[in-house]
Amino acid sequence: MSHQAHYETVLATCSNQSGAIALLKQYRPYLEMIPSMRRPHDSLISIPLPLIRVRSVASIGKTGAVSGELVRLPCEVVMLMCDPEWKIKTGVELFLFIHRPNEDFSQLLGRWRQTQIYLDNGYEWIMPSRYQHILSEGAEQIRPLFVVFPKTPDRICRGLKGAGLPFVLQTPDLLDAEPANFLNPFSTEMLEADE
Repeated sequence: MSHQAHYETVLATCSNQSGAIALLKQYRPYLEMIPSMRRPHDSLISIPLPLIRVRSVASIGKTGAVSGELVRLPCEVVMLMCDPEWKIKTGVELFLFIHRPNEDFSQLLGRWRQTQIYLDNGYEWIMPSRYQHILSEGAEQIRPLFVVFPKTPDRICRGLKGAGLPFVLQTPDLLDAEPANFLNPFSTEMLEADE
């Protein structure tokens, strides 16, 4: 399978709540942020290629975004945590960055930094239609998770570790598994930064 195919497969898998939860199982500190493990599908919203609406005029100089403008964040997926009882978003947002074909460390890290800049001022999520009722403004905590592949250059993994950023090594052995195995589609080795 080519790097592009691996990338697209992980993106498609994590666009679904089950796939996103399966990925978080590979990085326990983030899995533990899910408000209810008894009701994980009611506790997490997975939004692929997410959009935000910039709310603060102060964002103009730093990002080039204008107040009220829609901006596509440079991450692949955002995972918003929700209280399953109250149906409200909690203060944690997880940002998934999948290593893209021909992307080097500075570009991958730069996407996280650009995301931090966009989120530094007021924003609200453009929510999927089935979640329109959920309050979608800002977060108390924003956290990244990076996905790398066996053919990802070693310098990228060293750079992420050196920057103190968590990542998982994704081998796509089970990504083409039968739907019955979809809840655990990842065959991964967990690699995390020293915190």
